[in-house]
Amino acid sequence: MNEPRDLPPPGARRAAPAAPRVRSARADRAAGPPAGPRVPPQAGPAPAGPGAPPGAVRVGPFAPGSAAEREPHLLTHDDTLDARNSHGAARPAGPGRAGPPGGRPVGPPPGRPGVPGPPPGQPGVPPGQRRVGAGRWTGSTNPGGRVPAGARVGPPTSPPGRPVGPGGPGGPPPYDPYDTGGGGGGDDGDGHGRGGRSGRVRRILMWTAGLAVVGPLLAFAIGWLVFEVPTPDDAATSQVATVAFADGSELAKIVPAGNVNRQKVSLSQVPRPVRYAVLAAEDRSFYSNPGFDPVGIARAVWNQLTGGRGGGSTITQQYIKVTTGQDQISLFRKYKEIVLAAKISKVRNKDQILEDYLNTIYFGRGAYGIQAAAQGYFGLNSEQLTESQGALLAGMIQSPSRWDPAKNPAKATERWNFVLDGMVAQNWLPKSERVALRFPDWIPPKPAAGGIPTDARGHLYTQVKGELESKGISEQELNQEGLVISTTVDPVMQKLAVDSAAKVLRGQPKNLRTALVSVDPRSGAILAYYGGENGVGLDYAQVLKQPGSSFKPFVMAAALERDPPIGLGERFDGSSPQTIAGQPVSNSEGVNCDNCSLKKAMTSSINTIFYQLAVDVGPSSVADAAHQAGIPADLLPTPTAGIALGDKEVHPIDMAAAFGTFAADGVYHKPHLITKVETADGRVLYDEGASRGEQRMSAQVARNVTESMVDVARSSGIGMTDGRAVAAKTGTVQSRIEGQNNDAWTVGYTPSVSTAVWVGTDDNTPIKNSGGRPVYGRMLPGSIWQQFMNGALRNKPKEPFSRLVPLGEPVSDEDDSSATEDADSDSDDENREDEDEDRDRGRRGRDSDEENRGNRFDGSGNPFDFGSDEN
Repeated sequence: MNEPRDLPPPGARRAAPAAPRVRSARADRAAGPPAGPRVPPQAGPAPAGPGAPPGAVRVGPFAPGSAAEREPHLLTHDDTLDARNSHGAARPAGPGRAGPPGGRPVGPPPGRPGVPGPPPGQPGVPPGQRRVGAGRWTGSTNPGGRVPAGARVGPPTSPPGRPVGPGGPGGPPPYDPYDTGGGGGGDDGDGHGRGGRSGRVRRILMWTAGLAVVGPLLAFAIGWLVFEVPTPDDAATSQVATVAFADGSELAKIVPAGNVNRQKVSLSQVPRPVRYAVLAAEDRSFYSNPGFDPVGIARAVWNQLTGGRGGGSTITQQYIKVTTGQDQISLFRKYKEIVLAAKISKVRNKDQILEDYLNTIYFGRGAYGIQAAAQGYFGLNSEQLTESQGALLAGMIQSPSRWDPAKNPAKATERWNFVLDGMVAQNWLPKSERVALRFPDWIPPKPAAGGIPTDARGHLYTQVKGELESKGISEQELNQEGLVISTTVDPVMQKLAVDSAAKVLRGQPKNLRTALVSVDPRSGAILAYYGGENGVGLDYAQVLKQPGSSFKPFVMAAALERDPPIGLGERFDGSSPQTIAGQPVSNSEGVNCDNCSLKKAMTSSINTIFYQLAVDVGPSSVADAAHQAGIPADLLPTPTAGIALGDKEVHPIDMAAAFGTFAADGVYHKPHLITKVETADGRVLYDEGASRGEQRMSAQVARNVTESMVDVARSSGIGMTDGRAVAAKTGTVQSRIEGQNNDAWTVGYTPSVSTAVWVGTDDNTPIKNSGGRPVYGRMLPGSIWQQFMNGALRNKPKEPFSRLVPLGEPVSDEDDSSATEDADSDSDDENREDEDEDRDRGRRGRDSDEENRGNRFDGSGNPFDFGSDEN
């Protein structure tokens, strides 16, 4: 408890203490010991003497009669507490303080290094001041008891004539409640110790290392106790999958045959070469690994963390994935696979694991297990399989739906070779026997069943399934996960595509086939897909056919990309026939244009001009422009100038997507059907998200290509009934039979819809209409395209193309007007020639002509054969 202070007598005057002298540690060391005689040791602070307030103590040894003795520095009771340690006892003397009577040193206990005393020659501090800990002062001249950060002071100055005793070794710094520096060994000059900080770092590192070792072991132990070892009978049961239109309505239900087509066999019923074939394809270290591949797992973890897919699973892991039905992309699934793979390897031997695997794995064609696969592909039992047959089955395990030899014989052969070469490399098959083996004969798959549509929707289902696998979602998941697959297909447009094809081909020769694919140029979303009415037959939207003159826009793109560009107003000799680069070239039906602009040449489809243009820019440049637009890179091999007239094969879906790039001002979007895939329990296996396009060519080039085609539909009599802007190009492929044609196309677009239509036959025989005349691009395909586009765009806003900035020589007004006049003149001539045929066609199609009333021809049959014909 504090006692009342005695105040000094009235009128007494206290001498102002001198300001503390602050010095750096370097200056302290350089100064040397304090001058003057040494004083005897002193136990601690003495009473302040008469006149001092109660509780005050005298600090430092003061000589009798000195100014310091007359006006001692007063240390208040609060300051006294500050000078005590945490137990309330008086603090040991600081650096330079005298030791206790009798020579007992003041400082830390033996074995603990203290703070060294002041170096010899170090000057003291002003009278009445002493240092309390590093960087602190006592005394009224520094009320807070602090000095600036980093400052250092020396010990009190000894008065002259009074010796200073030797004292003991320096003790630790006095207790300072405001000092947050580390204690311990030494001091680094700023009052903070190094030992505490480094100790904390060491402890953190030790804990981290411990967790890195103990954590995985603990997780592994928990998984070992929790996860049950699966059996072949635990394989997931089949579930119905639903394919939905863009609006959520049902497109098709897929009811797989599922696990019914499964028959267990013992490992002894599987020939040893067939077992080796499976190991060569899927897990060559099966008999030596612990059930999982550390390198493959590390690769899978890395791929998943970086957004990739795959990583390599052992046969044991694949077996776990199949029997547990856990195929989602996650680190937890990989963790569970590792634990169960190790656990299974302890409770079952390798032969038992391989037997279970062979009885559960999916081989395609609805076949689960090796026995069902042997029957489905060869009509045999598993014990009758040969090395060659086993290699074919083993090679398909990774993607049985896509690599079925009935669907992709080239890939099936590639995998067959891969398996056999692997068997040789592992010494499981003599090289001499490998050379003698031949690709096996297989039986065709049975007709599709189980709810798969057999009408036009069947082709959509097939494309959806193929796209699922390309995104890493297998047919087995399709059969077992109860998937809900959302697509881009517009139900109204899909019905319109089917109806347009049926109406136009009604009454036409039975050997004619057609395909229609329509995409959104701004996203690549497939709006409608028609590959024929037989959903389990050949998909004509995927056939490879020559496009004829519908390929000319890519020649135009290559010319515009040339430096300097060849613009739409450039003029060429369009007379016919001509010999160009040693090849005779003629225009269809003898059309001539001695001095034509490129735009007019596109409208009238002048072969001689575009052939010459392809020679000028180079056939490879034309192929490059087509690849830029969206024609797949593996097509158009070794192009010649004939590429200008479409002598290289493409798919209808390729043409719709590539023309869509022109519509989108040079931005390519890969055509796709799937937007989202969810499992029955709500897991999202795939989400397309916002479509990201790729700027394949400059917007100016693409827009100029569009401009070259804006008069084609009107010239060919297949323009839009509402007069909206549309760019299009027709194409016809001549037959080897003089005056006949094999294939006919119309491809065209608005800013929001790009549609390609093909008409041909299964056997490349000449295509003729009901009147026996050759079919050209503006005829049957043009009618289907026009009916579909009119219906798809009905009541939709009229969207203009982007602003045109001409490249190279611009088109003159004379060129535009002459093109229109020529088209109208040609149309009138053709109308007169085909008047009788039109009347017949009108009677056949009057019932389906409502939406095209007012056109120059009815939409249910052939348009009049007017305008120039292209090849």
